[in-house]
Amino acid sequence: MLTSQLPSRVEPYKLAARDERLEGLVALNQLARLVEEAGDQTGDCHVVLEFGIDAQGRREIRGHLQADMLLACRRCLEPMPQQVESRFVLGLISDEALAGELPASHEPVLVKNEQLDLLTVVEDELILSLPQVVYHDEKECNVSPEQLVSKAKGSNDTTSPAENPFAVLNALKSSGALKGKK
Repeated sequence: MLTSQLPSRVEPYKLAARDERLEGLVALNQLARLVEEAGDQTGDCHVVLEFGIDAQGRREIRGHLQADMLLACRRCLEPMPQQVESRFVLGLISDEALAGELPASHEPVLVKNEQLDLLTVVEDELILSLPQVVYHDEKECNVSPEQLVSKAKGSNDTTSPAENPFAVLNALKSSGALKGKK
């Protein structure tokens, strides 16, 4: 079933029994937790969800999502385009205790009263798919190469040998203060 907007709530067990496929868009600005994590977003996330029953009789959702987002560069904090994409397999469970019975390839998704909030599922997958760190290429970044090198305050460009942390012990040893102590 192709829809322009993905429905917010579905009955996943019925969809799985009929091997249904949902394909549609979710507006990124509707996803409050995503906006909190990644900042204001425009555009849509394209989502494909295939409901079915696997060989062991487990109801599952095989999904793929893709969104073009603007994420803040960790150097200059300016937004930069980033494509976020994810493929996932969700195992439908009616009780949290059943999550342990799913194979490692399946992420559990709790279905309450035979209803599933698809927007929450899509939002969770998008947040999990965000890159941990985003950087512009050094040539494109608004931070100069000199700013990328960390320097201690008051240090100059000449390299001096690092101070030996054991110099104090060496001084005590030569003065004889440590004789006879073990």
